Amino acid sequence: MKNDPLPVLDWPLMNNNITREDVARLIEFLSARETPILTQSSHVRAFEEEWSRWLGVRHSVFVNSGSSANLLTLHALREMAPGGEIIVPPLTWVSDIAAVLHAGFDPVFVDIDSRTLGMNNEAVLAAITPRTRAVFVTHVLGYNALGEGFAQELARRGIPLIEDVCESHGARHGDGRLLGSVGFASNFSFYYAHHLSTIEGGMVCTNDDDFVELIRMARSHGMVREMRSAEKKATWAADWPDLNPDFIFSMPAFNTRSTEINAVIGRSQLPRLDANNAIRSRNLRVFLETLDPRRFQTDFAVENSSNYAFTLLLRHPDTELRGRIEAALRAMKVEFRRGMSGGGNQLRQPYLRKKFGEKFRDFPVVEHVHFFGYYIGNYPDLEPENIRVLCRALNAC
Repeated sequence: MKNDPLPVLDWPLMNNNITREDVARLIEFLSARETPILTQSSHVRAFEEEWSRWLGVRHSVFVNSGSSANLLTLHALREMAPGGEIIVPPLTWVSDIAAVLHAGFDPVFVDIDSRTLGMNNEAVLAAITPRTRAVFVTHVLGYNALGEGFAQELARRGIPLIEDVCESHGARHGDGRLLGSVGFASNFSFYYAHHLSTIEGGMVCTNDDDFVELIRMARSHGMVREMRSAEKKATWAADWPDLNPDFIFSMPAFNTRSTEINAVIGRSQLPRLDANNAIRSRNLRVFLETLDPRRFQTDFAVENSSNYAFTLLLRHPDTELRGRIEAALRAMKVEFRRGMSGGGNQLRQPYLRKKFGEKFRDFPVVEHVHFFGYYIGNYPDLEPENIRVLCRALNAC
């Protein structure tokens, strides 16, 4: 079998989620009147409200990317209490760590759990010190990183939980709540290949009435007029009577607003998100059930997961097998990325090597994923039989 020609699958890493239906909705919006408002307006607000209802939170703030959602969340956290440490995973997207650094916090790294690819919960609790300001969890590639009782223990200790759900729309905690509704705040990305796409875009979500006002101001130059609370705006105006109330800047902030165009696309996609996620979950089960468990890890924590990518992880370090797998994937024209989320161990990246040196060696689970882990695209129009064909070829490497 190893000498048989491999099938060509023409399998891209990502498929654009934006459909003709979404384009039609956008054309309808653009054609509705001669000069439609294109910058942030009523559709942005409607998308925020619809997303909040879907997720089960009080507040959502639409921004121009998931990275901006990270940035604003950490910036607002700094406004509440500057300085201290944020516990973070070394397996995540660069913008999570960059946001921590930009906000002036010190990142403290904790190794991951190989079944969830998220931070080892017990190790997180052991890493908490009097300087710990928050725990910033990444739900990697659709898996739930929150073990039973973990969020409750953080709350008992007074440590805010920030959830990065950029790769895990629709995944659930063990108690049934959607990820992103469990912690103090959460971030989502609507990049074009994610579960829901607005081309580019992101969301900050929270149940905290004060925190969301900080996010709204931070999104738009720190302007007080961006707050929804008339009472809070009146307080600012009274405290700064020499300023025009329309131009009070409460903090040095950003412009990360999105547009009506992005919001229209998001509103068009949201009604089909759950159905598409169910197909992706079915695809993942087919993938993991067909892989050889002697060669590949197949016991990921798939219950309540929502994966837009297949996680392919060698059971044991084996550079020769890795070479054969990569050659097979290229021969089958199956696009892949080595290192899983964010390209693997962030502590190996130049921006962190300058600060932490060789500390990447302290995280053996992430190190294994860095060198022997991959992700492959998973989208709703994949045929299950093609998934099985791919797995049989990988098993034969």
